[in-house]
Amino acid sequence: MKKQTLCSNAIPVIAGLLIAAGSSAYPQQTGVPDTGDESFDQLVQLGETATFSVDATLTGSYQWLRNGIAISGQTNSTLTFENTQISDAGYYSCSISTGTNIMPTIAASLEVYTITPDLLVVVYAQPIVATGNLGTCPGPYKGVVNYIKTAQQGWGWAPSTNTTIYTASDTTRTNTKVEYVGDYGDSGCSKTTVTIPNPTFSPVYRFTIYFTNNVPSTNYPITLTGFNP
Repeated sequence: MKKQTLCSNAIPVIAGLLIAAGSSAYPQQTGVPDTGDESFDQLVQLGETATFSVDATLTGSYQWLRNGIAISGQTNSTLTFENTQISDAGYYSCSISTGTNIMPTIAASLEVYTITPDLLVVVYAQPIVATGNLGTCPGPYKGVVNYIKTAQQGWGWAPSTNTTIYTASDTTRTNTKVEYVGDYGDSGCSKTTVTIPNPTFSPVYRFTIYFTNNVPSTNYPITLTGFNP
């Protein structure tokens, strides 16, 4: 079993490790603007095991947080989910205390996916409040949720057919905009449904859902049609 950790500018950084079917998988590595640091996000199938670990430059006491709130009893250098549930999706960080100093790590996301009997992939992630304005796509927004895939599985979600449609699972919402960005720079944005160009331009894609009016308080799903799980 391998663990991948990263330190940047002497600041401890989360390293994610995904363990599935008895083998280790390398975590998704995502650059973080503003700080120059990097975090390790990961996506696991419902019921699988996921572990976050901290590489600290100084020894001390640890406190893990989910969405900025301390998790009771989680005071080791690792945080493990042995039977990951949809409710576990969120942003995880760790505060490391050394004497009077407290060093927080940057957050890494955990996403959970399921596969339906008809082989649709449904991914659950935790939305965050992030008000902004991005031109015509999506324009003004109140929050956002990003969907990623682990590095071992590729840069993003890989289509299995030439034409693929991504749909926000809650299709009754009228205040969401789904955006895709391809590995080669192609992108698109609409409301609840996005269609990848036919034929597809990029081999892999990433997705973002923008919430223009309000941000859901629970983990939000996205359905990927025509994609390999």
